Amino acid sequence: MRERRDLWAVGDAYERYMGRWSRPVAEGFVAWLGREDGLRWLDVGCGTGALTAVVAARCRPSAVVALDRSAGFVASARETAAAPVCCVRGDALSLPVRGHACDVVVSGLALNFLPTPGAAVTEATRVVRPGGLVAAYVWDYGEGMTFLRRFWDAAISVDPSAAALDEGRRFPLCRPERLRTLWTQAGLDDGEVAPIEVPTVFADFADLWEPFLGGQGPAPDYVAGLAPAARDRLRDALRGALPARPDGSIALTARAWAVQGRRP
Repeated sequence: MRERRDLWAVGDAYERYMGRWSRPVAEGFVAWLGREDGLRWLDVGCGTGALTAVVAARCRPSAVVALDRSAGFVASARETAAAPVCCVRGDALSLPVRGHACDVVVSGLALNFLPTPGAAVTEATRVVRPGGLVAAYVWDYGEGMTFLRRFWDAAISVDPSAAALDEGRRFPLCRPERLRTLWTQAGLDDGEVAPIEVPTVFADFADLWEPFLGGQGPAPDYVAGLAPAARDRLRDALRGALPARPDGSIALTARAWAVQGRRP
């Protein structure tokens, strides 16, 4: 088994693979938070800026700092950002922000990829003011992120060693009880966890399969390491496991788990 690489760095490839689903789940998340206008926001692990853009459009913030450790993602986020958004490169485990500087700290689809997610939540708690909100969401890789669940089930059916790379097994953090515990351990009060589900409709099988060839993230990285014959076997197994409509489109759903809590 080749060494796994959780590569997230190239904006265009990410957009086709995950970005198109990141935007609607960000809309649901921000609506769930229900924050008032005029607040200071920090988006940790902003990626290409999907959550940042929703915050800027819906919440009329006084300021938004969008932060990511990937220079490529920060560059992509800057392409569409406008005042009051500021996009910077930085580390979720050592935020370049003074204590109590933010009203809301959020993170979208990034927490489980950090080496020490508990430390990241503690750092987010440090920079939010007393009474401020710390919130995040992650894909439900175990069950609710359907097209990825079908992908890994197909991969394991033709290559049992792929089970070691399955995000549903690798990321137990992406469960309601684990998220709630993480927030409690960071000293946050009024912890709440909720599902956010969005439709993921693919025009045809190619629309679903081809983003797996882009090398962004654990599943595409696994595909990139396969020999051509093995890749073809996986493609055929996945095609056979998907419910295509008469017009060839494939309608699935994607669920994320969202968590929020207040700093005492």
